[in-house]
Amino acid sequence: MKPRPNMIGVYLEIGRKRTFAAAMDWPGWCRSARDEVSALETLLHYGPRYAGVIAPARLGFRAPMDASQLCVTERLAGSATTDFGAPAIAPSSDASPLDAAELERAQAILKACWRAFDAAARAAEGSELRKGPRGGGRELAGIIEHVLEADAAYMSRLGRRFKRGEAGDAAEDLRRIREAILDALRQTQSAEMPARGPRGGARWTPRYFVRRACWHVIDHAWEIEDRIT
Repeated sequence: MKPRPNMIGVYLEIGRKRTFAAAMDWPGWCRSARDEVSALETLLHYGPRYAGVIAPARLGFRAPMDASQLCVTERLAGSATTDFGAPAIAPSSDASPLDAAELERAQAILKACWRAFDAAARAAEGSELRKGPRGGGRELAGIIEHVLEADAAYMSRLGRRFKRGEAGDAAEDLRRIREAILDALRQTQSAEMPARGPRGGARWTPRYFVRRACWHVIDHAWEIEDRIT
């Protein structure tokens, strides 16, 4: 189903315990809840917050006023990863390659998401992050390390490897891995991506890579913002 004009296409990834709702054309705008209706409501609730994240990219995003502006275009069967709390299934449209204009747009959204994470981390410096009800939750340095490790793992899904610097400088490693990600995406323009790596592991398409990377870094930017005491 194609969304009508002035509507936003959304796909649903439906697990046994959790459902993700994600905007087709706006990587990173992806939220979850216990069922389809709640997931769409949560996505709508986070629309203004997402608008603030990507405003610097100047791509014309406007948060919808109500759920009638969301159109479910695809429903996907989730997995154990879905129920664990991470989106894991690519919508069918992510199989198509990125042309030059789409690549530029995807990079702009990625950069906006990175800026949002950096801003949240700077705001949290010297502050204590609120613990969960059972005392759980990473400290700021741990969140930054986790994002770095995830980005490195995500890059392997594009057939690239990233090696951390010997100095152990997280800020420098963030800068380097982001440059490597942008370069890897540019390289996909001139090379055909195999469906699987040499050891049989599934590769991600560039579209899905951007979608997953944006979701992850925004999710942790918002976690930091929500946990600052």
